[in-house]
Amino acid sequence: MVDVVEHLVGLQAQEPHDPYLALWSRLERFDPEVLSSALAGRVVVRTILMRATIHLVSGRDCLAIRPLVQPVMDAELARHPEFGPHLRGVDLAPVLAVAAVLLAEGPRTGTQLRAALAERFPDLHAPALAYACRNRLTLVQVPPRGLWGRGGAVRTTTAAHWLGIDPVPTTTIEALVLRYLGAFGPASVADVAAWSRLTALGEVVERLRPQLRTFRDERGRELFDLPDAPRPDPDTPAPVRFLPQYDNVLLSHADRSRFVDPAIRGVLGGAPQVLGAVLHDGRGAATWRLRSDPGGGPATMLVDHLPGLRAGAKRAILAEGRRVQRFRAGVGPVGDVELVPTA
Repeated sequence: MVDVVEHLVGLQAQEPHDPYLALWSRLERFDPEVLSSALAGRVVVRTILMRATIHLVSGRDCLAIRPLVQPVMDAELARHPEFGPHLRGVDLAPVLAVAAVLLAEGPRTGTQLRAALAERFPDLHAPALAYACRNRLTLVQVPPRGLWGRGGAVRTTTAAHWLGIDPVPTTTIEALVLRYLGAFGPASVADVAAWSRLTALGEVVERLRPQLRTFRDERGRELFDLPDAPRPDPDTPAPVRFLPQYDNVLLSHADRSRFVDPAIRGVLGGAPQVLGAVLHDGRGAATWRLRSDPGGGPATMLVDHLPGLRAGAKRAILAEGRRVQRFRAGVGPVGDVELVPTA
């Protein structure tokens, strides 16, 4: 299981239980308690990584990759519309030193950290200082946040304290790009940039070119892949898959039309980016969402799709949706699945 998390270079994890569905949709006989135990055992962690968003990654990758994406964190902090102006000209070194000690003493919520920083630095903007800690320190969210069937407030501590070692650059940008291609290739330079938000990647890919295989897509754009990467025949059947919102498949390319038809993105308002996505024959065919029961009963899964979906596709989507619901029963009562054609 950890090998798959590392193969994907982490899993998008804004929603605490999303990595569980992401792995269940990719692995046979996935046991969510195995992932939950790995999180409790500090083998995997929830941390800010690619695109300055929350990912579930192995502890090894947290320590190795986090220094490489620091420029992304710095840029995100500088342009933050609310906090950026309060940090201009501020020497953050003493703030970060104090915060590191406070968080090593014990995990704190954002409210607790802001209060502690306000007490130590009363002349500065405490919420902005806390946000600077998010981007400048390597912080991890600690359990029970993210455990299967459980939850809790976001509390963070430093990776150095949680994992027992400071993050150090034990990998390179070149190695990171190769890992991206291993998970998501063939891909363009723009795709790698969209996935990581790192810059100057064209130069990196050029250095790697002798190690890569190149292709041209339908529009003539150059794509890169590992020479021995699997590339199934286009006619290979692809089973229906339900993906969580913000799944890596839908966020790891600049051109997402390879997964979601423009017609679907247009009718559904780009929903595959923010709702669960349903892949049929390897492409986005619908989105899924949960409708709560006002009376407190099981939540129904609603699958929104374009009109004209064939009967066989509907049957396959319904069957897989019910399998997803049975899996989700581990975190609470679930109801049936309904197909809802969009207007």
